[in-house]
Amino acid sequence: MTSDGILNLDKPRGPTSHDMVARVRRLTGVRRVGHAGTLDPLATGVLLICIGRATRVSEYLMAGQKVYRARARLGVTTDTYDAEGQVVAEAAVEASRAQVEAALSQFRGRIAQLPPMYSAVKRKGTPLYRLARQGISVEREPRQVEIFRLELTEWAPPECTLEMTCSRGTYVRSLAHDLGQTLGCGAHLTGLTRLASGDFLLEEAVTLEEFAQAAAEHCWPDLLRPLDSALAHFPALHLDADSVRRLCQGQAIANGERRGGGLSRVYGPDGIFLALAAYDAEAKVWRPRKVFRQF
Repeated sequence: MTSDGILNLDKPRGPTSHDMVARVRRLTGVRRVGHAGTLDPLATGVLLICIGRATRVSEYLMAGQKVYRARARLGVTTDTYDAEGQVVAEAAVEASRAQVEAALSQFRGRIAQLPPMYSAVKRKGTPLYRLARQGISVEREPRQVEIFRLELTEWAPPECTLEMTCSRGTYVRSLAHDLGQTLGCGAHLTGLTRLASGDFLLEEAVTLEEFAQAAAEHCWPDLLRPLDSALAHFPALHLDADSVRRLCQGQAIANGERRGGGLSRVYGPDGIFLALAAYDAEAKVWRPRKVFRQF
């Protein structure tokens, strides 16, 4: 069994993503553990935990699309844009389902989104949430995000449930807040579940209790996805023994089939994943981008 891989964890409500990393570290005894995409304490669902050498592919996991189910409470605005914050305004909810549907249309596609003050975005090296806790509000730069799909799946005023597919960096709390502002009554997020992160789905996720049980039985590596599953969107490059040995030693290689250029997953003749390589179109060679094991 290998201790390098990706744990698709079903995060419970309450703990932070950092808490989950610390818990996995204690259960496994592996020091090199990180997560790929923060979930707020309020949120549940898919949290990808990278263990061992899989921490080196976290950037590719974070780049994937995310799918969320969000519940918003209209008529109440909070300072954090979610149920964890203090109420700052209340208003009557007079919006109809049709009006909510119409308001949602302006949030589809590429939009500029203002990060909330209670976020980990840094200003001059200081996270915004630390400033917010001191009662300090600063100007923030809007960020371009993309909402590929946004649907109203349940309407039970003053609450509504949304499902969305979005790019990395999207703040669902901000979307709930902005929806309330558009409707003129305010709103905040009361529940959030990440249904998918890239190809990792909630129905395939492992609960913390299941992982703890597997750790007690010393079989927790069986629950990990291989680290090359984070790179499945890149084509595979199969090399002979000599070529893969030279590539893993940091050398460029001229042999090997080019498939669309860019990055490729590199496998040796035994089918074992070894590295990520980049094609240099000018020199017509493959160069190692990341080597995960020697051949």
